Amino acid sequence: MALQIDLSAIVTNWQTLAAMAPNARAAAVVKADAYGLGADRVAQALYDAGARDFFVALASEGRALRETLPRDAVINILSGHMAGQNLSGLVPVLNSTEQFFRDRAMRPGQPFAIQLDTGMNRLGLEAAEWAAIRAEALAAGPAFIMSHLACADEPDHPANAAQLAAFHQMTDGCGVPRSLAATGGILLGPQFHFDMIRPGVGIYGGMPFADAQPVVTLALDVIQTREVQAGEFCGYSATWTAEGPLRIATVAAGYADGILRSLSSSGFSLYAGQTACPVVGRISMDLMTVDVTALATVPAQLDLICPEQPIDRLADYAGTIGYEILTSLGARYSRTYI
Repeated sequence: MALQIDLSAIVTNWQTLAAMAPNARAAAVVKADAYGLGADRVAQALYDAGARDFFVALASEGRALRETLPRDAVINILSGHMAGQNLSGLVPVLNSTEQFFRDRAMRPGQPFAIQLDTGMNRLGLEAAEWAAIRAEALAAGPAFIMSHLACADEPDHPANAAQLAAFHQMTDGCGVPRSLAATGGILLGPQFHFDMIRPGVGIYGGMPFADAQPVVTLALDVIQTREVQAGEFCGYSATWTAEGPLRIATVAAGYADGILRSLSSSGFSLYAGQTACPVVGRISMDLMTVDVTALATVPAQLDLICPEQPIDRLADYAGTIGYEILTSLGARYSRTYI
């Protein structure tokens, strides 16, 4: 099984998004092991291209990344300062008054940032909480203040304008760099860009960045092929039955490798070049079965993620989003970087 990751495409996507906000500092979101593609390699490629600000979700991710990047790289922890964490060399993005007072008591003089809740109701200080500590927090000198858009991938959603207005109301005049836009927010336009942008899924070729270069290809090994006659079934629970004689290939990948079980009977295919080979029957832990009748010769590998079936098309079949497809990619794949 071969998972190929195009680092030059990742860099190009980051540069393209950065160019959309020329007056803002372009960070890079590399949480969840760079969306499943290898944070050490991805972050280093982006650092070499000029990125100096990185975002991860957890302190453990930040500590691992800290060992691989030069000291001038800033690693921000979106979950903030949780009790008992080692944040040496990291910048916690503080999400509550509790986190703020804990951090200032334990790390006086050390860098920190603030996240505000502008309507998503997930992380960050709400308006009243922020008003209560604003003067003290600003006096302590946060590196930046940020919030996060809930509906940025829907440009016409009224929540975008509402959150933008709330962010202005809570931060105008603060004298601190501000950040609101991740990938979707960058695409909404300059009014959302502020001082720092935080591209994430768009770097990795995902929607809503429709002009992104593809980053990932994934080829799966064919273990064996067999002839199946009309009335015979393939896979658990006999959910699919052949309507006529077919040639079926068994492929060495399943839901343990991030090929979601919900893809079963969804209509998706594996590809031999441009030829679609429908996946039939139920996806199991390590295996799936594929109709290769249309092929004169069955190759050693069939493609799951490829130009004919990018991550978001596969996500549509699974009833999910490209983020989940990427971050579900299993550890058994041999990762090759180009």
